Amino acid sequence: MTLTIFGFVLLVVGLNASRLSERLERLRGGLIFLGAAFLLLGLALSTVVQIGVGQVGVQTLFGQVQSRILRPGLSVVNPLVDVIRFDTRTQNYTMSAVHSEGQQSGDDAIRVLSADGLEVVIDLTVLYHVVPDQAPKILSNIGEDYQDKIVRAISRTRIRDNAVYYDAVALYSTRREEFQARILAAIEKDFRASGLQLDQLLIRNIQLPQSVKASIESKISAEQDAQKMQFVLQKEKQEAERKRVEAQGIADYQRIVNTELSDKLLQYETIKANQAIATSPNAKVIIMGGGRGNVPQLLLGDK
Repeated sequence: MTLTIFGFVLLVVGLNASRLSERLERLRGGLIFLGAAFLLLGLALSTVVQIGVGQVGVQTLFGQVQSRILRPGLSVVNPLVDVIRFDTRTQNYTMSAVHSEGQQSGDDAIRVLSADGLEVVIDLTVLYHVVPDQAPKILSNIGEDYQDKIVRAISRTRIRDNAVYYDAVALYSTRREEFQARILAAIEKDFRASGLQLDQLLIRNIQLPQSVKASIESKISAEQDAQKMQFVLQKEKQEAERKRVEAQGIADYQRIVNTELSDKLLQYETIKANQAIATSPNAKVIIMGGGRGNVPQLLLGDK
């Protein structure tokens, strides 16, 4: 467009050179030639527009949004239109308590009130993309700053609206996935109505009040102590059972010995033991006096 305007100015000056000055009159032919060349070049360039990969182009003519969408590649357009490019690839918008992590500087986390009246701080990342066919609608109804007007505003509002149905501890632990699914459905519906597609919603962190965190940590510590004590008691029970089985085995052994052991068996075992002693290298003479009904025995060793 700049070349076109510049060429048009040169052409007008060249055609009116005789009226303006004698010096321009001498340059009249060159001015007309350059003006015509720049005008034609500007018009040629203005009619060809290149759209990059992952983009679509929306045309506006005198403030009116055109319905025709320009796809990636080269397109021939009216030289008078302005082309506004929209990125159709997945984009992310992060709201975080960490100052350098989100799109907004400073603490941009979402602060909500839970069902039990506690303030919960949520870090969130929204993944979305522009629906290509809806780009003219977005430009007409929202503008190019749809990220602030739609993505940020709707996400923060829907999270606050739905957090009131959950207790703070439930948001942090047992019902976190349910909460995420609920707000994803709500935000997705609003995005679709605005020409955007929600790809994913990531709850990156949920920060509870310090008093609640201390209470949870105390509860977890108590549960761990209880589990440890239960383990110790189980171990003691197993040890007591082991000792009972051992004692029962000893008692059974003694009962069997007392029942089965007779005088003849004892006499036989005594003879076997004495015989082993008599045949040992140090044994000489062994005299065994018997008890009641036993005859003394004389065992002579070899040495």
